[in-house]
Amino acid sequence: MPAQKNATGHLADLERDGFVVVRGIVSGQKLETLREASVKVEKLGRSGQWPHIRTVGKQFPPWTFSPEKGIWGVQHLMNPDLPGHEVFTRQYFSEEILSIARELLQCGDDELVMELFNMLVRPDVDFELRWHRDDIPAEATPEEEMERLGRPGFHAQYNLALWEDESLVVVPGSHRRPRTDSERNADPFEKVLPDQLVVALGPGDIAFYNNNILHRGVYDSKKDRVTLHGSVGHSGGGKLRARNVLQHGVGGYVDKVELFKLSHGERKRAEEMRARLVKLGSENAHVGYSLQG
Repeated sequence: MPAQKNATGHLADLERDGFVVVRGIVSGQKLETLREASVKVEKLGRSGQWPHIRTVGKQFPPWTFSPEKGIWGVQHLMNPDLPGHEVFTRQYFSEEILSIARELLQCGDDELVMELFNMLVRPDVDFELRWHRDDIPAEATPEEEMERLGRPGFHAQYNLALWEDESLVVVPGSHRRPRTDSERNADPFEKVLPDQLVVALGPGDIAFYNNNILHRGVYDSKKDRVTLHGSVGHSGGGKLRARNVLQHGVGGYVDKVELFKLSHGERKRAEEMRARLVKLGSENAHVGYSLQG
């Protein structure tokens, strides 16, 4: 999936800016159903009744079970042990998501890979992530950055907002170049970088973004937030994608994800996507972690 010289539509926006927003991808009863299921899951995470959480104070995996620190995310929405998992599984494998993923990845159903589906929520105290690229360490030289940025990403990563969300901050175009001197020398929690943009989403809006765009998260404890955070892979990713995905522990439940409630066509596609993830795991057993902190 090299850059497309004559890309149009969503792909052109993604290649130019490093992100693309699609308005109103879900609405009406589907949005309400997702909201109801998500609120229940959020309560389980806050109360310590669901062990797979992102704890305040730690940005990257692995996270330990420390609900007393407060949470900013809930992991593994398709795990069948989680109440409401069937709602999230249907959404993850829906045509409305996968049609855009196919466009952005420039592939067919036979190359899609099941990856991650998690949830980002309001923390109990204000919490910010440092500026980062998901799969390139801050210590990387400009040459090392460009070596990685010059390769295909093999992913379609997204935030699907169930309520208004202005938490994602990006530097448009930074997925195509190394950091500038000012970006490299800035405090990791710098409030404002040149040309940064807050990605504003309304209920039902989705933002797909290159995970190696320079970005951060800013989470306001006074503003309710529930955003579904997922990714779909391309079978060409191999080891390049394995660490980004497998570091989140998806291998612990992937074989148990319940697909029987999907329509026949969706189920067949989902089963094949899962098989490609299992293959990815079997070929990349010890992946470690992309970033520390």
